[in-house]
Amino acid sequence: MATAKPAPAGDVKKMTLSASSPPGTFENIGRSAAAAVEQAGALLSFIGESAFASAKSLAQPSRIRWRAILYNIRSAGFDALPIVGLLSFLLGIVVAYQGADQLRQYGAYIFVADLVGLSMLREFAPLITAIIIAGRSGSAYAAQIGTMAVTEEIDAMRTLGIAPLEMLVLPKLIALIIALPLLTVFADGMGVLGGMIMARTQLGVGYGEFLDRLSKAVSITSYLIGVGKAPVFAAIIAVVGCFQGFRTQGGADSVGRQTTRSVVQSIFLVIVADALFSIAFSVLDL
Repeated sequence: MATAKPAPAGDVKKMTLSASSPPGTFENIGRSAAAAVEQAGALLSFIGESAFASAKSLAQPSRIRWRAILYNIRSAGFDALPIVGLLSFLLGIVVAYQGADQLRQYGAYIFVADLVGLSMLREFAPLITAIIIAGRSGSAYAAQIGTMAVTEEIDAMRTLGIAPLEMLVLPKLIALIIALPLLTVFADGMGVLGGMIMARTQLGVGYGEFLDRLSKAVSITSYLIGVGKAPVFAAIIAVVGCFQGFRTQGGADSVGRQTTRSVVQSIFLVIVADALFSIAFSVLDL
């Protein structure tokens, strides 16, 4: 009876080194690319499911959970007023302060209203508000849903015939789409107030002069452009936060990991969307 011939010692050593060697650079790049493609496909699928659930709820308004929507409006909107107002106020001060030295060289003091008004209302206010809400509310959405996924509460909801999207995602999405434009309007006012105070302090521009020039410099179109970005930013933050929450698996460490990913991805996508808006408005000459 023939017996298997043992492999040479050198071959065994090579096989052991090959099995224990860490993946190479190109292998890591390939795995990262495959994971990114898989996650992008899952996100698109989640967006489609959320859109379908939204259409179903709009067709049957009795399915909408108004109490949950009102709760999320309070937690994501009203409770965020202090931090949004403070940071917008300081940002308006910084914009006016940085522009004051340049405007002083040319004696163009009054144009500080143009600088503060256009920069805050078109770009800074909606963007800084979205970033704050992504870090504050988007992370909370991911952590809440992720904790429910780890403790199998979402599986229990499916067993009871309760759709998790209608229960957990739609109230957050609707509430944030309502709350973020209102927060943006509040941020506009606080940013202009900060710039107006700094203009009075550094350039001697009175409040009446500032507001008079502001009304001439900032058109209603520029104002609506800034506010119009907010619902898109809100949808991005809510969808990404909930999506990362549903992808939580394992234990508490996974909850923290997915929460971090939700914040990073939300801020990244908000900035990309803002850049696309700028390009589109430039092409449309708005």
